[in-house]
Amino acid sequence: MFRYILKKIRYLSLKNKNMFQDTMPEKSNSVPLVPELRKNLETIKGILRGSSDVTMHEFNFGHDRRFRGALVFINSMVDKEEIHKNILQPLMYDVLLLRNGVELDFTNIDTVRKNLIPITDNLKVTLLDDLMDNLLAGAVILLIDGSEEALVINLRKRESRSIEEPGTEAVVRGPREGFIENVNVNITLIRRKIKHPYLCVEKFVIGEKSKTDVYVIYLKNVANPKLIEEIRRRLSRIKIDAVLESGYIEQFIEDAPYSIFPTISNSEKPDKVVAKILEGRAAILADGTPFALVVPMVFIESFQSVEDYYARPFLASIMRLIRFLSYIISTLGPAIYVALTVFHQELIPTQLLISIAEGRERVPFPAILEASLMMFTFDILREAGVRLPKPVGQTVGIVGALVLGQASVEAGLISPIMVIVVSSTAIASFAVPAQTDSGTILRYIYLALAGIAGGFGVIMGLLATLIHLASLRSFGTPYLWPIAPLNLSALKDVFIRMPLWSMSKRPEAIIWDDGDSFSKSPGLMPSPCEKDNHDSD
Repeated sequence: MFRYILKKIRYLSLKNKNMFQDTMPEKSNSVPLVPELRKNLETIKGILRGSSDVTMHEFNFGHDRRFRGALVFINSMVDKEEIHKNILQPLMYDVLLLRNGVELDFTNIDTVRKNLIPITDNLKVTLLDDLMDNLLAGAVILLIDGSEEALVINLRKRESRSIEEPGTEAVVRGPREGFIENVNVNITLIRRKIKHPYLCVEKFVIGEKSKTDVYVIYLKNVANPKLIEEIRRRLSRIKIDAVLESGYIEQFIEDAPYSIFPTISNSEKPDKVVAKILEGRAAILADGTPFALVVPMVFIESFQSVEDYYARPFLASIMRLIRFLSYIISTLGPAIYVALTVFHQELIPTQLLISIAEGRERVPFPAILEASLMMFTFDILREAGVRLPKPVGQTVGIVGALVLGQASVEAGLISPIMVIVVSSTAIASFAVPAQTDSGTILRYIYLALAGIAGGFGVIMGLLATLIHLASLRSFGTPYLWPIAPLNLSALKDVFIRMPLWSMSKRPEAIIWDDGDSFSKSPGLMPSPCEKDNHDSD
C-alpha cells in the first residue's frame, strides 16, 4: 500500500511538472541565418570561442568566380578527401561544364544541391541552432554569400572497432558477432536479421551537451502500442547533460530504481536482441556503447541463454536447471552453512558434524564472521581482477585464491570447510551473470539473517524477497510472469525448454495481438511505421 501511494505521488508530481512546462511560453533562442557570409562566419566563430580544430575555408566559385562561399567543419570528424572530391571540386571546377548559355543562380541552395553536390545525405537549414548542432555532430556546413540557408552535408569520419564476439556473452554454438560502439552498425546488424517492413526505428536525441542519438527498435504489428508510448514518454522526460552509456538511460527509465533486481535487460548480441524484438519487446540502442537495452524484462529470462535455443532441448533443459541451482547456491550457500553449524547442528549427519568441528577447532572467529571475511576477501579479489590489466588480473586471482586461502587455513584463521563453501558460492555466482548484482547483495543479507535467527531468519528473508519480486513490474509486465500470475502454456520455456515446434505463440504478457507469427495477410495488418528516423553516418 505504501509503495502504491509513493508511485501515485511521484506520478502526480511529474504530471504537474509537465503541465507547468507546457503552459510556459517557449523561449526563442534560435537565430536565423543572414544573407551576409561574413556575418554568419563571425557568429559561428564567436559561438565556438575560436576553437583551433574548426576550419572555415572561404572560396570563390561559379562561371566567373563571382560567387563566394565557405565550408565550416571540425577537422578530426570529417573526411577531408571526400570534401575535396565531392564539394570543392564540383563547386570550383565542375561548375564550368554547366554553362550552356544559361546563367545559374548559385546563391540559391537548391540550385547548388541539385546541380553540383553529388552527396545524397544533405539537409537545408535556416536556423543557427540547427547549423551548430549538425556542425558539432561532425557534418560539413556549406554557406553561400547572399543566401539565408545553409547546406549540411554528411561526410563524417568515424573510427570504430571491428565486429567481434562479445566477451561478456560467449557461446559454443551460435553467431559470433556482437554490437559495437557505432549505433548505425548495430541497427544494420538487427535489420539483417529482421527483413520486414514493420521493423520500426525511432530516433531520440538525449543529453543537453552530448546530443546522443538514441534509437527505439520494435515490430509495429507485434509490440504493444502502450509499451512504445510509455518508452517514448520516459525517454522524452530525461534531462541530463550527457549520455555516455546505455546505463544512464536504464537508471532514468526503470520501474523500480530502489530495487536490487534489474527490470531492464541488456545484451551485446544482435541475435539475442532480435529474438526479444520478435517476441514483442522493444530494444533501446544508444550511440557510443555496445550494450542494447530491452524492455520489458521478466525475472525468468535471467536464467535463459540464447544458446539454449540453438541446441536440442534435452541438454538445454539440464543446463537451465543447473543455472537455477547455481543461483540458489550463490545466494543461500554461506547462510545455510552458518544456520546449520550455529543453530541446527542436529540436522547435520554425525560424521560430517565431527569433520566440521575438527576443522573449526583452531578458528578463533564465530562462523558468521568467518564467512563474512571470506566473502569480503573474494569480492576484493574479483574487483581487483576486473580492474587490473588482464595478465596482472589473472595473476592476482590465482595468487589470492591459492596463497591467501591456503595460508589462512594453515594459520587457523579459516576452516577448510568454509573455503569450500565460499569457493562453491563464488563459482556458482558466475553461472547467472544477469543476476550477479542482486545475488551478491542477497548473499550478505541472508548471511546476516542466518547469523541472527538461523533457519527462521533465512526463511523470512526468502519470503520478503518473493513478496518484493511479486510486486515488481517492468513496463507493465509482472516481473515473475509466467509463475505469478501463473500461465501454464508459458511454462514450456521456464524451468525446462520444450522443443521449438511446441512453442508457437509469443509471450501473452508482452504482446497485444493473438500472438501468432506473421500469418496475417498484408491487407489486414496495421499500417507500417509512421516514421523511421534512422540516420546513417
